[in-house]
Parts: sequence; structure tokens; C-alpha cells
Amino acid sequence: MEQRRHWWNGRWGRLARRDVFLRVDADRWHVEQRAGGAEGVSRFYEYDSVEEAEETVRALLAGTDGWRELSPRPPGAWTPTPDGPA
Repeated sequence: MEQRRHWWNGRWGRLARRDVFLRVDADRWHVEQRAGGAEGVSRFYEYDSVEEAEETVRALLAGTDGWRELSPRPPGAWTPTPDGPA
């Protein structure tokens, strides 16, 4: 299974942290909604298409949390900062 994208609500601590993951395994797409960090509780969704999975991701990210994408950038895609490479 390959992780394609990861979002975090920007909050620290077991009670406040939320994560959403988008993964693919062959031709099946998986969304994981996790509450409570690495040791937290997860809910899983499985789809036949990326469009269906992305629709669920959009619904999960809706609201007032300040969601941030933590997905890795592809090789060579870094963006320089005024202080130099990140």
C-alpha cells in the first residue's frame, strides 16, 4: 500500500490531534480518518476510484480546523525559502 497524501489538523496532543490519509493499493483507494495521533482510533473507507476517495477526504477536511497537508513532495520539487533550502 502506498501513501499518497496526509493531512493534519495542526493540533498537538492525544485529545486534539486528527489525521486524514489517502492511500492506494493496486486499484483500490483507501482513506483513513485517525483521532488521537499514532496510538489513536482510526476509521477506514475503501473505494474503487480516486474521485470517490477524494470526495470523502474533502468531506472529512471540511470545518474550522486548520488542516495542513503533510504529504511528501516529489523528488526535486522543493521550494527555496529566503533563508535557503528547507
